[in-house]
Amino acid sequence: MMTESNNPVAIKKKGNHSLEIKWEDGHVSLYSFRYLRQHCSCAGCVEEWTGKKTLNQDAIPLDLSGLKVETTGNYALSFSFSDHHDTGIYHFDHLRAICPCAMCKA
Repeated sequence: MMTESNNPVAIKKKGNHSLEIKWEDGHVSLYSFRYLRQHCSCAGCVEEWTGKKTLNQDAIPLDLSGLKVETTGNYALSFSFSDHHDTGIYHFDHLRAICPCAMCKA
């Protein structure tokens, strides 16, 4: 379920290598596109029945770029990455849960 704090108020692509999301509660998350690609939960990256990751995260290029960012409905973002991957849908709840900042990882 989406909570108020999981609603973005601003989404900004920062060059070709990162994405910034400002959340309704004022928190700001900064994601590298490589980090987002490593956390893709599409059927090609995660085994559908077990939930086990099948994606080799270390195989993602260090210089991976985000070519396109689009909203999907009012609940998610989709990305096109420079490694030609573009099938994942990143729900806002998932994006907030994987925020890489020190405060969220604590």
